[in-house]
Amino acid sequence: MVRKYFGTDGIRGLANGDKLTPELALKVGMAAGTKFVRGDHRNRVVIGKDTRRSGYMIEQALTAGFTAVGMDVYLLGPMPTPAVAMLTRSLRADLGVMISASHNPYEDNGIKLFRPDGYKLSDEIELEIEGLIDSDMSRHLAKGKEIGRAHRDEEARTRYIEYAKRTLPRNIDLAGLRVVLDCANGAAYKVAPIALWELGAEVFTIGAEPDGFNINHKVGSTAPEAVAAKVKEVRADIGIALDGDADRVIIIDEKGHVVDGDQFMAVIAESWMERQMLQGGGIVATIMSNLGLERHLTKLGLTLERTQVGDRYVLEAMRDKGFNVGGEQSGHIILSDFTTTGDGLVAALQLLAVLKQKNVPISEICSRFEKVPQLLRSVKFKSGKPLEHKQVMQAIADGQAMLGNGGRLVVRASGTEPVIRVMGEADDAVLVETVVSQVEAAIKQVA
Repeated sequence: MVRKYFGTDGIRGLANGDKLTPELALKVGMAAGTKFVRGDHRNRVVIGKDTRRSGYMIEQALTAGFTAVGMDVYLLGPMPTPAVAMLTRSLRADLGVMISASHNPYEDNGIKLFRPDGYKLSDEIELEIEGLIDSDMSRHLAKGKEIGRAHRDEEARTRYIEYAKRTLPRNIDLAGLRVVLDCANGAAYKVAPIALWELGAEVFTIGAEPDGFNINHKVGSTAPEAVAAKVKEVRADIGIALDGDADRVIIIDEKGHVVDGDQFMAVIAESWMERQMLQGGGIVATIMSNLGLERHLTKLGLTLERTQVGDRYVLEAMRDKGFNVGGEQSGHIILSDFTTTGDGLVAALQLLAVLKQKNVPISEICSRFEKVPQLLRSVKFKSGKPLEHKQVMQAIADGQAMLGNGGRLVVRASGTEPVIRVMGEADDAVLVETVVSQVEAAIKQVA
């Protein structure tokens, strides 16, 4: 069955565009509420959001939908995605909702749904909800006293801050560390600076003045130049850049150099292996992670389990095969001992713990392996399915043959925007450039 509304990470699109409208949000609330109404207790749903102006509109439409089918709504206000997942469990809610388009510009927005245990919905449940959205929902409407109520939860922020702080090893604090924190003018602009400061760090915060339109604009994990400049300006020990909903993190070392998710995962894997915390005999990452990471883990006697792109697929593999560390090169780091989704703040705290223990520069800690030359290009398209065109398929086959067994070529359509990603890697950088350029040109001709 073709997915009409849900992508790889919930529903996402231009706010008030072709898909994501208040009408759809109302129907999502009614449909998801109907699916998760259960038992004879007052069913409840928690709703968090990032700082986009359109969040107000979608929040109210969702609230109307949920209350219409008899669910009580607890509004959390601006809150990181992982906080919503945690609070869904902590507050014994029947469903959790995050209103965010993550790292996208402010014009976009999205709806992510969480099960009562804090995990994202399966493809099967999303398809059931899609079916309900397009059905006649009138028979599911609550009547009289069964109609739900809405509450504003004023304690949620404190709950998450304390939860995040407890993930730091007990014998460690952050006293003496100078930390630049970039909140991307997003969901973590209040909770993350407070948590780091209360743990003892000297915190220099940027990207913490949201106005509804500046989320991810020249700040955050997709624009690390801002935090890198601040690190060098204040001579900080480390820079931490979150994205709009704070489920991903990019690290900047004391020299102003960016550390991606692959190096980050290597550090955590080694640290947890030394502390006998690592489970599964390795970690889980996606097809986009660098071949250098795989080679490094192999030398340590660890494995790298690869999945398709998307943190939900990483998490599924972690749960199915018993891993407790996984993530994406883009900075989604999932530590299932603590969280049910990527959590930028919690992941950063684990790295800060290593920094305190080793007492060496973060640049040394995060240089775990030499990257294999890798090139990623993005090709926009307006409509159709360029990857099914014979010319593109032939270019991909030719490229794979040129790279041989010592390299990789990954060509995929983005699940969140009309873009095709072309990634190639091999020890020969010139060969990688040639292959990627040829595939990119073929896609452009038909896109």
